[in-house]
Amino acid sequence: MVLDIVKYGNSILESECAPISNFGTPELRKLVDDMFETMYAARGVGLAAPQINVGQQLTVIDTSSGENPDAKLVLINPKIVKREGQQIGEEGCLSIPGFREDVRRAAHVTVRAHDVEGKEFEVSGEELLARALQHEIDHLHGILFLNHLSPLKRDLIRRKIKKLQKAGEW
Repeated sequence: MVLDIVKYGNSILESECAPISNFGTPELRKLVDDMFETMYAARGVGLAAPQINVGQQLTVIDTSSGENPDAKLVLINPKIVKREGQQIGEEGCLSIPGFREDVRRAAHVTVRAHDVEGKEFEVSGEELLARALQHEIDHLHGILFLNHLSPLKRDLIRRKIKKLQKAGEW
């Protein structure tokens, strides 16, 4: 089922999410399936639980946009355990539609997380996958890509969003 994606301005997007302790439940599996369906419908490569108004440490990522089933990642209670290098690249966010900016991130990251069954694993990524991992894990800690921009760019985007909100277009 395609879920509603909350937009910037909703306080859940800037809140710390709770860790998940109930693994392997039918509800968790359904939530993961719905998150992938929602992400694909929105043409994203990642979706974090707070973006669908769920304050839990869960994110799904697929940098192949559904082309490669092996690229699907479910990360529960993820933590970045290693960062290397730097990259600058354009980022957008399904919760901040219409805005894209260059963001500096680590070029290579290793993440430790749990799968739906609760099994711990590590995944490493570079380039787009590294960017997606960092972006989605930030969401779980109430950090948006806007937080990585200069104060000037951040304020400019916030003002544009306020205008859209006043016009009823947000």
